[in-house]
Amino acid sequence: MDKLVSLAKRRGFIYPSSEIYGGFANSYNYGPYGVELKNNIKILWWRMFVHQRPDIVGLDGSIILHPKVWEASGHTTGFNDALVDCKSCKNRFRADHLIEAALDQDMEGKPLAAMDKLIKDKKIKCPVCKKSDWTKIRQFNGMFKTHFGTQETEDNLAYLRPETAQAIFVEYKNIIDTMRVKIPFGIAQIGKAFRNEITPGNFIFRTREFEQMEIEYFIREKDWKKVFEKWQTAMEKWAAVIGLDQKNLRTYEHPKEKLSHYSKKTIDIEYKFPFGFKELYGLAYRTDFDLSQHQKYSGANLEYYDQETKERFIPHVIEPTFGVDRTLLALLSEAYTEEMAPTGEGGREVRVVLKLKKELAPVKIAVLPLSKKVSLNKLSKKVFDELSQKYLCEYDETQSIGKRYRRQDEIGTPFCLTVDFESLEDKAVTIRDRDTMKQDRIKIDELLDYFKDKF
Repeated sequence: MDKLVSLAKRRGFIYPSSEIYGGFANSYNYGPYGVELKNNIKILWWRMFVHQRPDIVGLDGSIILHPKVWEASGHTTGFNDALVDCKSCKNRFRADHLIEAALDQDMEGKPLAAMDKLIKDKKIKCPVCKKSDWTKIRQFNGMFKTHFGTQETEDNLAYLRPETAQAIFVEYKNIIDTMRVKIPFGIAQIGKAFRNEITPGNFIFRTREFEQMEIEYFIREKDWKKVFEKWQTAMEKWAAVIGLDQKNLRTYEHPKEKLSHYSKKTIDIEYKFPFGFKELYGLAYRTDFDLSQHQKYSGANLEYYDQETKERFIPHVIEPTFGVDRTLLALLSEAYTEEMAPTGEGGREVRVVLKLKKELAPVKIAVLPLSKKVSLNKLSKKVFDELSQKYLCEYDETQSIGKRYRRQDEIGTPFCLTVDFESLEDKAVTIRDRDTMKQDRIKIDELLDYFKDKF
């Protein structure tokens, strides 16, 4: 994990937020390569689940919604975690996480009194100061509060959304009225969500500000089991498409006592991160809870009318949800490779390479003139200008060619293209493959066809 964090900062993927001010705990900014990788993930997801499916449309909902949305959804009263403070060092922890770390015992959703008793009886120590002096466990609501308008009163209290789903539910009627969709159909959204986590951590795995790729798929109640299975298969296919190894994935089904208040069935697709198997994606059967609640609280008629059967009913919902940041972390974990590679002097050294899928790599082609001489510079920039019309390319003429290769390996660039002095004569360049390190000599006027085949 330390190697991933180091590479992410050193190579411009992810920076600690506000570092010049001493940092801002568990907050990160995506650098030039990180934002490209993140965008590539989102573009591929949107293409696979929206553009290539006739039954799904897109939405971009507001981050701040009407406060009654969160009353109806149950978040105002039910979006709580068990909070406990160390009296000695004043650090705060999620009680269930504290117990799990100390005793390897799953306590999520358990009564507060039971957790209080366990912490006391087992004399669980604070991970920071190693003392065992705790406050009583209490409920803590994880939504960020703000005020809408110029007055900071209870009347204009609002929240940053803790999930993207509710924006979809409150626009469901508009989608029905304007898009001529028929059950079954889905509404997809990519956007930020905010949760005031008590104990964020593990780099970008658990942060207070994160991004979700989410779908609410509206169905008839009788079809939920087969639709659930289809979505599980689709999510597993997505994991394979982006390059996650099947052996690093497993499925965990939530027991009934741990289900969210809206769910009848939930599974997690877990990934083997450097810190162990943890939730990567989630799939939930939300029943008709959300639409029924919003119909009750708003007074709007949210029934679906089937013109063929003349039925009116509240649709049920299957929800596949994908974390963007966790996807990126999983990809870095999967792609990070250390291997022995030959040096220019005939020896061998450790090569660090990100073996990302070509479609996801931040930079697709690096154009590397062998020297800074004007003649090579002019030809190299001509090649760069032509290729960059179709691919994200990088032009680099500093340091030795070996060091430039290693830099491109570390950011996951699939192909390095070297323009040398022979190129001035034979109008060809050398192309090096990231994974095999094999080299091809290709005519400049054949480059677009060559890369079209590679990509």
